[in-house]
Amino acid sequence: MTDTGELFQLPLKDLHEAAGARFGGFAGWSMPITYPLGVLKEHLHTREKAGLFDISHMKLFLVTGSGAGDALSRACPLDAAALVANQSKYTFFLNDDAGIIDDLIVTRLGEERFMVVANAGNAATDEKHLKAVAAGFDCTVEPLDRVFLALQGPAAEAVMTKAGLDLSALTFMHGVEPRDDWFASRSGYTGEDGFEVAMPWGEAKAFAEALLADEAVEWIGLAARDSLRLEAGLCLHGQDITPDINPVDAGLMWAIPKSLRETGGFIGADALRSAIATGPQRKRVGLKPEGRQPVRAGAKLFDANGNEAGQVTSGGFGPSAGFPVAMGYVPVALSTSGSKIFAEVRGNRVPLDVHPLPFTQHRYRKG
Repeated sequence: MTDTGELFQLPLKDLHEAAGARFGGFAGWSMPITYPLGVLKEHLHTREKAGLFDISHMKLFLVTGSGAGDALSRACPLDAAALVANQSKYTFFLNDDAGIIDDLIVTRLGEERFMVVANAGNAATDEKHLKAVAAGFDCTVEPLDRVFLALQGPAAEAVMTKAGLDLSALTFMHGVEPRDDWFASRSGYTGEDGFEVAMPWGEAKAFAEALLADEAVEWIGLAARDSLRLEAGLCLHGQDITPDINPVDAGLMWAIPKSLRETGGFIGADALRSAIATGPQRKRVGLKPEGRQPVRAGAKLFDANGNEAGQVTSGGFGPSAGFPVAMGYVPVALSTSGSKIFAEVRGNRVPLDVHPLPFTQHRYRKG
């Protein structure tokens, strides 16, 4: 958000307006929420063909220099030196209590060159945090102004190649710099195969139009992006993970190498080791409401005896799953699949079952 309180505008705003987008505020930006196709069809189109998302609200940081890897290994529970060229890794900025300041993807582009992709809502906090850490190392942190587009779905690779950017050699969680000042990775936020591509503003419109020229491609808004990521069991920072939630409770310890859990010198390491030793105090779980009534974020959860037992952090309808889907935190004793929980929805208690995550199968291209 600007100093005057106005929302930031996407560089490709004119394209979205021409496509009939309905806009709304998100993380300080005016973002397309839906297009004339509608949320349900946008969601299903992404699963069946290829959905194009404007994610220019997200922030990219280029970290370079002889100390770049060491700086990132201090800032994150990450062994940057162990990343091979072009490998991407999901990781976090943690606070001293091991709470999740933000979740990130770090890609090694060269011996002393890394790309960090961070969430829009935390961009200013992340920049300040990363620069403060980097000040103790021989490296430079450069925030990049780029148009950032995600193409997701089974047709994504063919569409991307037809548009003149052949990324078929990439496998899931790998990234490259295919052109000067461009960055591309095989990753996404939908559970589908796909790519995220950042480019200078002046080259973005032509590239977006080349993608949209393919009949397999439709613009997809934030509403469908949210239902897609929820079905895929992917966390939204600020809801499912926050600075008050650690990776142990969030079920995200798979992202932290075992050796680092034991000996890592990253920020929050001591608190994380204590949390590991204690064990989770609550667990993030999938939740399937009975019937067709979605249960939304913020709804309180109760056990069978009426005792408060947590809260829903994300919820809605899953068009591909065919039923309402949600995620939330519950006591460990209620975290096993099939456990019966109740959510308070407009004064009524809606029964839910704990459901395995994800709700729909991931279809990443792993090789």
